[in-house]
Amino acid sequence: MISQTIAHELHVSEKDVRATIALLDEGNTVPFIARYRKEATGGLDDSQLRTLEARLNYLRELEERKAAVLDAIESQGKLTEELRTEILAVETKARLEDLYLPYKTKRRTKATIAREAGLEPLAQKLLAGTSEDPAKLAAEYITEVFADAASVLTGARHIVVEDIATDADVVGRIREEYFKRGSAISEVIAGQEDAGSKYRDYFEFSEPFHKLPSHRILALLRGETEGVLRVNFAAGDGADEDADNAYFQHLIAQLAELEPQGDAADKFRAECVRFAWRTKLSVSSAVDVRMRLKERADEGAVQVFSRNLRDLLLAAPAGQRATLGLDPGYRNGVKCAVVDSTGKVLDTVVVYPHQGQAKWEQARAILADMTAKHRVELLAVGNGTASRETEKLAREIADLIAQAGGSKPQSVIVSESGASVYSASEVAAREFPDMDVSLRGAVSIARRLQDPLAELVKIDPKSIGVGQYQHDVNQTLLSAGLDSVVEDAVNSVGVDVNSASTQLLERVAGVTSTLASNIVGYRDENGAFASRKELLKVPRLGPKAFEQAAGFLRIHGAKDPLDSSAVHPEAYPLVHQIGEQAGLTVDALIGNTRALSGMRPEQFADEKFGVPTVTDVLAELDKPGRDPRPTFETARFADGVEKISDLTEGMILEGTVTNVAAFGAFVDVGVHQDGLVHVSAMSTSFVQDPHEVVSSGQVVKVRVVDVDVQRQRIGLSLVLSSDATSSGKNSASRGEQRNGGKGSAQGSGSRGAGGKNHNRGKEQRGQQGSKQGSKQGSKQGSGGGSLADALRKAGF
Repeated sequence: MISQTIAHELHVSEKDVRATIALLDEGNTVPFIARYRKEATGGLDDSQLRTLEARLNYLRELEERKAAVLDAIESQGKLTEELRTEILAVETKARLEDLYLPYKTKRRTKATIAREAGLEPLAQKLLAGTSEDPAKLAAEYITEVFADAASVLTGARHIVVEDIATDADVVGRIREEYFKRGSAISEVIAGQEDAGSKYRDYFEFSEPFHKLPSHRILALLRGETEGVLRVNFAAGDGADEDADNAYFQHLIAQLAELEPQGDAADKFRAECVRFAWRTKLSVSSAVDVRMRLKERADEGAVQVFSRNLRDLLLAAPAGQRATLGLDPGYRNGVKCAVVDSTGKVLDTVVVYPHQGQAKWEQARAILADMTAKHRVELLAVGNGTASRETEKLAREIADLIAQAGGSKPQSVIVSESGASVYSASEVAAREFPDMDVSLRGAVSIARRLQDPLAELVKIDPKSIGVGQYQHDVNQTLLSAGLDSVVEDAVNSVGVDVNSASTQLLERVAGVTSTLASNIVGYRDENGAFASRKELLKVPRLGPKAFEQAAGFLRIHGAKDPLDSSAVHPEAYPLVHQIGEQAGLTVDALIGNTRALSGMRPEQFADEKFGVPTVTDVLAELDKPGRDPRPTFETARFADGVEKISDLTEGMILEGTVTNVAAFGAFVDVGVHQDGLVHVSAMSTSFVQDPHEVVSSGQVVKVRVVDVDVQRQRIGLSLVLSSDATSSGKNSASRGEQRNGGKGSAQGSGSRGAGGKNHNRGKEQRGQQGSKQGSKQGSKQGSGGGSLADALRKAGF
C-alpha cells in the first residue's frame, strides 16, 4: 500500500519503489543508493530518493497512528467495521485526527455535564423536529444543575455544538472551505510605524491564504512576533464579515443536516449552528490555517535555503594555491593569515591600515612582504565591514608585486558569513588551540576561497546565512533538510581521505562522527592511506561502512589508480574485464577516450552490473575523479563605487548573487549592502522561480534601477537596457552577462524583511574610518624598496 502510494506520487514504477524501500531498510544511505544502486531504483536521483524517504517516514508514521487510533476506539467498544474501513483508507494525518475527534478522551466539558444531566434525548428530539414549544419540552428536564427551561436549552445546545465540532466530515469540509475562501489581513499597531518600517508593505495588507508565498507568510508572522503587525486570519476577504459568517453557518447547517424545517425548533437549530461556527469551527479553522501556512512557509523556506546552500557548497574552488586571507575591520584592524596550497597556516598578523596614512603604508609593506615571502597567489578579502577599503589595499599589494617583477596575485571578495561562528567553535579551538579567535576567521576566509566545500562543512549550515527567515523556520525540518544537502554535495564531489578534516569525513555516506575521528586518528598514527582496502584496518570501520563510503573516498597516488576514482571497489572486476576486452591495462585504459568511446555498456552488462552501472564506470574511466563543480571566476567590482551614495540609476555593474529567495535575488555589487533583483526584473519574459534564472554564487551584470540611501535599499535589474550608463571601464569591458558562472566564492548574510544584509558582529563603520579609507586608496607609499628586496630574496 505504501509503495503503491509513493509510486503514484513520484510517477515511478512500484517495483522500483519497493526495491528502494528495501535498500533504505537495510541501512543503505541515499548517496550510495543514488550512485551505486541505479539498477534497483530505476535510476532515481538523490532528490527523488530524499522525497521518497520523507514520504516513506510520513506514511509509516500514519500507519502507526492508525493502529493506535483503532486500538483506542476498540477499547471503548465503539469500533464498527465501517469506521475501521474508513480509518484504514485515510491518506493524511489531519483526516485521521478528524475521525478520532469524537472518541478522544476529553476534559470535562459543558456538553459532558449536560449529558450527565440527561439532556441528550431532548437535544435529539429538537434536532429531529417538533411542533411543540422547545421551552415546554425543556421544562421536563429541569434539575438542580439546570434549574430552568432556558438553562436546559443551553445545555442541550452545548451537546449539539460539541457533536458538530467533532464530526469529521463537517470539520474537514469547513477547514478546507475556510482555507479556500479566507485571507490573511494585517495592519500596523499604532505607534510602531517608525520602529517597524521594514514591514511597511504589510501595514495595510490582505491576500488570500492559497496565494500567500512562503516569504510573505514568514514576514507576517515575524512582524506579529515583534509587535509591529496585527495579523488576522479571516474567513473571507475581510470586506464583509457578516456575509462570511452567514456563508459558513449555512454550510454547517447543510453538512450537519440542521437546515430550517419550518417547525418550532428552527430557532434552536440555528442557534446551535451559530454557536458551533463562532465558538468552535471558526476558531479551530483559523488555528489550522495558521499551522498550515506555517508548515507551507517552512517547507518553502527550507527548499530555498537548500538550493542556495547547495549552490554555495558546490561553488568553484580556487584550487590549491597559497592564499592570504584578510578579515577586514576598522578599529580592531585587519586580521591576516597566509595558508599554503594545502590549507596549512604559514603566517599571521594584524594590521591597521584604516587608522591613518602612515598605518596604511605600514600595512601595505608588511602584507607585501608576506605575499612575496610565501609566494601568495590569491588575496581573499572578507566581505564585511571595511571590505572595499581593504580590497583597495589588496589591489595595491598585487600591483606592487607585479611592478617588482613577481606574479601578480588575484584579489577576490569572499563571503565571511559564518566565519565568526567557526572562529569561536570547538572545531576551530581544536584545530588552532593557540591562535587568537580573530585570526581564525582570516584562516577560514582564505581556506573557503581555496575550497568552499571543505571549509563550509565545519560550520553549522544554518549559520552560513543563505536562506530567508531561517530563525523563524521549524529548526528540526531545517536541520534535516540542510544536512541532506551537505551530505549530497560532499558525496557528489568526493573526499581525499588523506587530507580531509574530521568534519568533511563525517559527511561521507556511511561515515559516522566516531568513524571520521578514527580515520583521522589512524592516518595520524600510521601515515597516509595507501589503498582503499587499508580503510578496513580503521577501528570500527566494518564491511557495511566500507561498502557505503569507499566509492566516495579517494586516495590519490595509490598503487591502484581506481582508488582515486569514483569507481566503487565492488566494480573493480568489471574494469579489469573492460581492460581485457580493449587489450589494455587499467593504467592505459584510464583517460583513453578513443578506446572507451568505442565501447557499448550493453557489452559488459550482466546480472550483477546493469547498463546504468557500466555506463557510469565507462564515464568515470574516461575522466576519473572529475570535479562536478564549475570553473572558478569572480566578479570585478567597479572602481569608485564603494557605498550606496556612489550609485546612480542606469549604472551597469558586475556583482555576485549572494542569496536567491522566492521573490528575487540579492546581488553584492561592492557597496556593503546587497541589492535586490526582483523576480519581475529578471527577464523580459515571465519568471516563476528566480532559481530558473540565477543561483547563489553566480557572477552577473546588473543595471541599477533604484537607489534609496535612507532605507539602505538598492533596486537592480538583470535586463540591461541599451541606453544604460556604464559605471566604469571594469564593468563595461566584461561583455555580456554570464549566466553560467556559478563559481564565485561569495555567499550571503542573513536577510531581514527588507532584504538587508546583516553582516556578522563587527564594529560599525565610523565616519573617520570611511574618510581615511577613501583617501588611502589612491596613494602609494614608500614601501616599494623593501618589497623589491623581499621579492628578490624570494626568487621572483
